[in-house]
Amino acid sequence: MQVALTGTPGVGKTTVAAALSARGGISVHELETVTVAEQYRAGTDAERETVIADLDGLRGWATGRDGVIVSHLAHLLGPDRAIVLRCHPEELADRLTDERRSPASIAENSEAEALDVILTEAVAALGAAAVAEVDTTGRSPGAVADAVEALLTEPWCPSAGTVDFTEVL
Repeated sequence: MQVALTGTPGVGKTTVAAALSARGGISVHELETVTVAEQYRAGTDAERETVIADLDGLRGWATGRDGVIVSHLAHLLGPDRAIVLRCHPEELADRLTDERRSPASIAENSEAEALDVILTEAVAALGAAAVAEVDTTGRSPGAVADAVEALLTEPWCPSAGTVDFTEVL
């Protein structure tokens, strides 16, 4: 079984993946941004100054990897299920500011989170029954890792559409 751990940049995917990996028992495969930029580049978006990922190449990378695939693109790589980490756009903006992201990147990612972009993509790719959301807002990495681990080890409990940040729009 392959499960995508996905979400907008800054929601906590890497932190939660590290916590899960440290606990053992769950195979975690992180698709790092550097790997995409170096090995799976289909082009560059000059206006946004970002890499356009080669999704076919990334699907090949993901094929045969059981466990958790971690990336903001993981839900597009053909997993069996997806866990979408969510974060209130205001807290997300603070996190991205702390990471020294550009104002344009902060605005784009905060708006994407308010509009449910990753969730919508995951549901379109996999169906609502294969998607669960976990809100990371104000929660410790350990608490989020506990929630994700429960989704991975207990009976599947889909929850697409339960987190709503549209009040910021």
